[in-house]
Amino acid sequence: MKILLKNATIVNENQIFESDLLIENDLISKIEKNISSENVDKIIDATGKYLLPGIIDDQVHFREPGLTWKGDIESESRAAVAGGITSFMEQPNTVPNAVTQELLEKKYEIAAKKSFANYSFMMGGTNDNLDEVLKTNPRNVAGIKLFLGSSTGNMLVDNPETLENIFSKTKMLIAVHCEDEATIRKNTALYQEKFGDDIPMEFHHLIRSEDACYISSSKAVELAKKTGARLHLFHITTAKETELFRNDIPLKDKKITAEVCVHHLTFTNEDYAGKGTLIKWNPAVKTAEDRSGLWEALLDDRIDVIATDHAPHTWEEKQNVYTKAPSGGPLVQHSLNIMLENFRNGKISLEKLVEKMCHNPAILFEIEKRGFIREGYKADLVLVDIHDSYTVSKENILYKCGWSPLEGTTFHSKITHTFVNGFLAVDNGKISEEKHGERLLFDRNF
Repeated sequence: MKILLKNATIVNENQIFESDLLIENDLISKIEKNISSENVDKIIDATGKYLLPGIIDDQVHFREPGLTWKGDIESESRAAVAGGITSFMEQPNTVPNAVTQELLEKKYEIAAKKSFANYSFMMGGTNDNLDEVLKTNPRNVAGIKLFLGSSTGNMLVDNPETLENIFSKTKMLIAVHCEDEATIRKNTALYQEKFGDDIPMEFHHLIRSEDACYISSSKAVELAKKTGARLHLFHITTAKETELFRNDIPLKDKKITAEVCVHHLTFTNEDYAGKGTLIKWNPAVKTAEDRSGLWEALLDDRIDVIATDHAPHTWEEKQNVYTKAPSGGPLVQHSLNIMLENFRNGKISLEKLVEKMCHNPAILFEIEKRGFIREGYKADLVLVDIHDSYTVSKENILYKCGWSPLEGTTFHSKITHTFVNGFLAVDNGKISEEKHGERLLFDRNF
């Protein structure tokens, strides 16, 4: 199959330029002006539209196996490609937890049949599975995931000796959820004493507080420096934490890296009054000052990656009182729209957006032949129209849970086409029912 994109405005490797692009089967075969349309199967006129590498989301929870009433690999990967995400990395806190090589591989088997997007699954670490962690194949698994604070599906790793062993003995990237459990339990008890289980949402960021985040993040960074581990901190939420990270060396040389999520760049604690538990995440959305600090660190390269932490729950589950309402929300269909809106408002350039959502995840995880628009690379691409608008509503939400904290929001951009391995997964907004996602491979030198 040959597909020719004509007159696209390509955003890639800190450049914006107009060009044609030829896809042959699953690869980008040619990038130049005035490519001949001879023997081409399909021509797409991309005049006036931006062509980006497919988005790589390094942190999602697609809920399969075991939690599929909330979402599953098929439903959530479908929403992902509709939103321009062509590759995702899914977390191990499914049921059962992916904490043995056998259980991890079962998730890959499911995805091979059901995923619209390219996929990788993190191996989960626990207090007592070091032998299993060390068996993880660096060629075809994204990394090791540790929960240093408990969240949905409790996989808390809190044994100092275990942590030092994992950090010392694995060469693979270790991705961590950092919140100090003792601080959270103490804060929760204080507010439960006052309010019972129905704690007002406005206190969420004081329970899962700046201190809870910084204590845990700083300990993880200290341990990584001590052991030489390759550490990646998920979903940084506070301005204070951004001081832990460097921007004076290239990303490829960093041993300690950081990610921020779109919701922490979007909402503040002031939004709890209107949105309640719909924006209850762990770690919590913090203050406007924290949001400003996150933006500053993102733009000056202390923070390396933008992701979603997509984590759907049903509407009914979210209506519970504070202590019983689960944390997490669905975002993969709308994360690129959110960031394009920030581009439109002058907060980020398209080049920087592509760096943080496409190039950097590929560099950081050493993904083979993805994340860039280069000849010979996999044809994972997204075409966007930044002059078209739509409003998020129940009718156009694709998440299995059927809701979004962004309902009523008008975006001034649309994802018109998404290519996954050269296959046109989304064509003028229409999603194909064919699945062409592949297992991600990693080009690692150990």
